[in-house]
Amino acid sequence: MNHELLLQFFALSGYPCPTLQNPSDHFLKTINSDFDQDIEQGPTSRKSTEEVINILIKSYSDSDKYRAVQSQVAEICKQEGDVLEKRSRASFTTQSLVLTKRSFVNDFGYYWLHALRGSMLMFVATFITFMAIGGFSSFVEELKVFQREKLNGHYGSGSFVIANTLSALPYLVLVSFIPGAIAYFLTGLQGGFEHFMYFALVLFTCMMLVESLMMIVASIVPNFLMGLISGAGIQALMCLSGGFFRLPNDLPRVFWKYPLHYVAFHKYAYQGLFKNEFEGLKIHDENMKSLIKGEDILKYKWEMDIDYSKWVDLAILLGMIILYRLLFLLFVKAGEKVKPAVRAIMSNSPKQINSAETPLHEFSA
Repeated sequence: MNHELLLQFFALSGYPCPTLQNPSDHFLKTINSDFDQDIEQGPTSRKSTEEVINILIKSYSDSDKYRAVQSQVAEICKQEGDVLEKRSRASFTTQSLVLTKRSFVNDFGYYWLHALRGSMLMFVATFITFMAIGGFSSFVEELKVFQREKLNGHYGSGSFVIANTLSALPYLVLVSFIPGAIAYFLTGLQGGFEHFMYFALVLFTCMMLVESLMMIVASIVPNFLMGLISGAGIQALMCLSGGFFRLPNDLPRVFWKYPLHYVAFHKYAYQGLFKNEFEGLKIHDENMKSLIKGEDILKYKWEMDIDYSKWVDLAILLGMIILYRLLFLLFVKAGEKVKPAVRAIMSNSPKQINSAETPLHEFSA
């Protein structure tokens, strides 16, 4: 029955659709037991849903439509067809194996290609690079050596920063590319030389940024324990506001999103790695019925900005390396001026009198 025939049928059965009411709501309200109190017949009498359904069934049984359907069914029953052979059901073991295989393929297509890839990329950009704070003790020792040699006039702050940067490059390249290759190909990320090179370059820039950050902290907080805690705390704040643990639109606007989300290098590392992996990719949805574009996953699930290329994210990371190194140079130079002034202030401060060690006759004098 179409819409008009249903309205006509309910009206002839004694349940017309009221004016300005949705017909679908009226049909549901008429045959649903949840609305027993709303089905009224006359000013005072009420009929239960079961009675209403029986009335509708009887009305349909007396209709011409019912007789036409019965006639068609009788004609179909007269037709002869092939006898269906009863097939044996698969064994319990076969059923279990087939269902396991199907679920495994579905899970692989949805969870790995969709969710677990994101977790793996986040782990690489965050926790592997986080381990670069282990070199903090050597940074502190290098600064102590630099301060002594600087006072002796052997070299300046600029030479020290440039030499420190260049000497670390070969080791950071090895640490980025060798473990990066193991992680990349072992987990089955997107194939292709360009994708791998981008992955390794982002890993390299993140390692470089963490090292630069720890050098800045070492120039401000020379104490090993306090510096290690401070550097780890700064990285933790950046990591939490990077856009993975809390999506960008869910971050509190004060401090966490503005400015920390845009200052944290994790934001650009995540975006670059995710674009490198998901752009151009098509993934089955949860029901395995349709394909989802990787760009849609980036935009709607991860809430990432896809208006610009992944190479822009990498360029931002490289720019942040330069900025961090310049800040390191600035703090080193500032330390040359500030620390002597602090020592002078501390040396000129009046000594406190210890009454326990001062003879009484000195007070009387």
